[in-house]
Amino acid sequence: MDGIKYAVYTDKSIRLLGKNQYTSNVESGSTRTEIKHWVELFFGVKVIAMNSHRLPGKSRRMGPIMGHTMHYRRMIITLQPGYSIPPLRKNRT
Repeated sequence: MDGIKYAVYTDKSIRLLGKNQYTSNVESGSTRTEIKHWVELFFGVKVIAMNSHRLPGKSRRMGPIMGHTMHYRRMIITLQPGYSIPPLRKNRT
């Protein structure tokens, strides 16, 4: 489960939960087949489809130096009817 960072809870992702679609951010180097294998193995569900898109990093300024955060990848995972994934939480320390 190293490839899946954390679940995303936005207005759109909450709407997609009604269609049995789950949204999460993943490592940018992970492939679709790796993510599908991890989800099916770890949660014991069947994945029908996966959609992904790469989101650009944001610009950050630290004094006179302009930098940016790393880009990341977001996956929308569609499960077969009857399957579900429990809510994922990001650990904060």
